Amino acid sequence: MKNLLLTDPNNLAAFAARMALAIVVFPHGAQKLLGWWGGYGLTGTLHYLTGWAGIPWLLALLVILIESIGSLMIFFGFCTRFAAFATLCNFVGVMFHSHAKNGFFMNWLHNQDRGEGMEFFFLLIGLAIVLIITGGGKWSVDAAMTRKKIIVEEREMEVVLENG
Repeated sequence: MKNLLLTDPNNLAAFAARMALAIVVFPHGAQKLLGWWGGYGLTGTLHYLTGWAGIPWLLALLVILIESIGSLMIFFGFCTRFAAFATLCNFVGVMFHSHAKNGFFMNWLHNQDRGEGMEFFFLLIGLAIVLIITGGGKWSVDAAMTRKKIIVEEREMEVVLENG
């Protein structure tokens, strides 16, 4: 468990990746869970995902929770690797289920006969991979939790060395 939380408390790149991923994903999760920014809320989103999209209800609920609660976990750097892995799995699923058929590029011209491609999802997946590798980095809950444990272990090691 310790290795799951272990991160470099000075890693600004991990912090930047955390902020970018969380800030982009959270509004989508808030639409799905809370109905903010024109979203359907929990009930409406579950109905849409299980009905029109044909996703099992448990998987639909996980999508909603990963995009809302998971993005907050990433924002604060709490269990970052776990939340980033869940986010990666979520968006790989979304990309192949709903967007791969539209090709690579986003629909910049808003053509009615064409949906969004996979381009955006590769960026989200890339950020999630960075966080799986690095952990939460600077100003993360993970760093604060592991820093305390590392300090305690270093003090215990000093005592052992002194007592020889």
